Amino acid sequence: MKKISVYYKIIQNLTCMGFFLTLIFAVRSFQNAVPDEIYVRAGETVSYDFKVPVSIVLKQGGTEVFDYLTEDSTLTYRVNCRLFGIFPVKDITVMLVEPETVYASGMPVGIYAKTKGVLGIGNGEVEKIDGREVKPSENLVKSGDYIVSVNGKAVNEKGDLAAAVNEAGGGKDVLGIMRGEEYIEVSLDPVKSVSGKYMLGIWVRDDLAGVGTLTYYKPDGTYAALGHAVSDSDTGTIMNMSEGYLYHTDIVGIKKGKVGTPGELSGIIQYGDNTKIGSIMQNTDLGIHGILNGNLKWLETGECYEVRYKQDIRIGSAFIVSSVSGESKKYEVMVESVDYKGNDENKGILIRVTDPVLLELTGGIVQGMSGSPIIQDGKLIGAVTHVLVNDPTRGYGIFVEKMLSYHN
Repeated sequence: MKKISVYYKIIQNLTCMGFFLTLIFAVRSFQNAVPDEIYVRAGETVSYDFKVPVSIVLKQGGTEVFDYLTEDSTLTYRVNCRLFGIFPVKDITVMLVEPETVYASGMPVGIYAKTKGVLGIGNGEVEKIDGREVKPSENLVKSGDYIVSVNGKAVNEKGDLAAAVNEAGGGKDVLGIMRGEEYIEVSLDPVKSVSGKYMLGIWVRDDLAGVGTLTYYKPDGTYAALGHAVSDSDTGTIMNMSEGYLYHTDIVGIKKGKVGTPGELSGIIQYGDNTKIGSIMQNTDLGIHGILNGNLKWLETGECYEVRYKQDIRIGSAFIVSSVSGESKKYEVMVESVDYKGNDENKGILIRVTDPVLLELTGGIVQGMSGSPIIQDGKLIGAVTHVLVNDPTRGYGIFVEKMLSYHN
C-alpha cells in the first residue's frame, strides 16, 4: 500500500511538472505570436485578434493613461496580454495615430550614392620596385572599414586617399577609420610600387549605383524606397552616405529568377539635373528615405492608398505594384504568413507570387523589385524586400508602419 502511494505521488509530481513545462512553452510561443507594439487609428475599435487564446486588458486597473512625450508625439498606452485570461504573457505598447494616406509608386529608380569616407573592400598585393609582392595593410585595415582621414587630413574619395598617401611619401601613414560605430587610428608603412607611387594595398570604393523601387511618397514630397538598406555588394556593409540621389531609369533587361539563382532587373540610369527625381536623406535598415525635388515629369503618378498596420493583415490574396514591364501594373500575390515578432524587421510578411503574367516575365521576385508596394483589401500594408533564393516565387516584405516611422 505504501509503495502504491509513493508511485501515485511520483505520477502526481510528474503531471504537475508536465503542466508547468507545457505552460511555459505556451507562454513563450504566444510571446512571439503577439507583437511588441501596434498602431491603432484614433477613434477606431480594435479587437486585438492575433489568432491565439490571449486576452488583452488595460494596465493600471483599467484606467487609460496617455503619455505625452512631446507636443507632437503619438499617444501611447500599455496593455497586458494574458493566456486564457489568467497567465501574463507580455505587455504591448499601443500607439494611437491619425489615419494616413500615401501615394503607392512601384516605379523603378536609379540610386546613386557617395560614401562618407572611402570604403575598404579588401586587401591587395603591391609589387615593389625590386619585384617582391607585399601586403602592407593586411591584418590592419578590414573589409567594411571607412577611411576618413590620412595623417589628420580628411579623405572624401579615392583621389583624396591616393594624394594623401603620396604626399606623405615613405613615412608612416596614420589612417583615421570608422569601424562600425567606433573611430580608431591605424598606423602602417606605405610601399613604393613599380609605378613609382606609394600604395597601401587596399581595394577601395567611394560610390555606388543600382536599381531599386520607389515604395510611396507623400504630398509634402517625402518618400521611402527599397524597404532595406543600401549595402555594399562585396562587404555587405550598410553604406555610410555623404550624399545620395534618385534618378530616372529605364529597365532594359530582366534576368528571370531560378532556384538557387536570384533574378535581376537591368536598367540604364540617366544621370543629370534634368533626370534627378530626389535626394536621399537617410539610409536605414528599413529603407532609404528622402525628399522628391519636384521634377515630376519623371514621376509616375501613384494611386493614393490608406495605410494599414500589421494587425490588419490577413492570410490570403493581395497584390504588388510594379513597373517592371515598362508601365505600372498590379500583380497578384498571396500573403502566406505574418511574423509579428521576427528578429528581422525586413521579413515581417511572407508572400508568394501567383500572377501568371509576372511569373512569365520575371519568374517571381527579382533584385531591383525591392520596395514594390504590397496592397491588400485596397490598403497599403508593406513593401517587398527579399526573395527566397531556393524559391524565386516567394519572398519577404516589410510592414509599412516600419517605413513610415522615419517620417512620423
